[in-house]
Amino acid sequence: MAGRKKTPDHLKLVKGTAQKCRMNPEAPAANTGTATAPAWLSERAAELFDQISATLLGMGIASPDDMHVLALAASRIEEVEILTAVIEDAGCTYQTEAGLWKARPEVAMRNEAMRHAQSLLAEFGLTPAARSKVSAGKPAEGNPFAGLDDAV
Repeated sequence: MAGRKKTPDHLKLVKGTAQKCRMNPEAPAANTGTATAPAWLSERAAELFDQISATLLGMGIASPDDMHVLALAASRIEEVEILTAVIEDAGCTYQTEAGLWKARPEVAMRNEAMRHAQSLLAEFGLTPAARSKVSAGKPAEGNPFAGLDDAV
């Protein structure tokens, strides 16, 4: 049995559950900045990659080190879009030569792609449930009285 995934130290700090005995001082730190879409992504997947990267940048957790996982997520989301278009055109079922009605294989393929994409997005905190488990610090507000110095 694989058990529960370990929580990264930075998430323990944000959640307020950090304890010295449970922290990993040797854990590598991620580089900061946005990732670049790999060349093997299709045009649509590259667009999705850029959208996800921009969202992560806005959340303050973007890293070029996450390029491959972001590429997988973008590719799976594109796959969901493609399979959804097939299902909308051909329907969810088809009739065999024997007259039996069966579910289209694209339905199961889309369901698996959706599950995988959701799992990858949750790794980045991009689902409502994942977001609810952490607290994002508010950006520091400027001094509301700073403009008074100029008036004097």
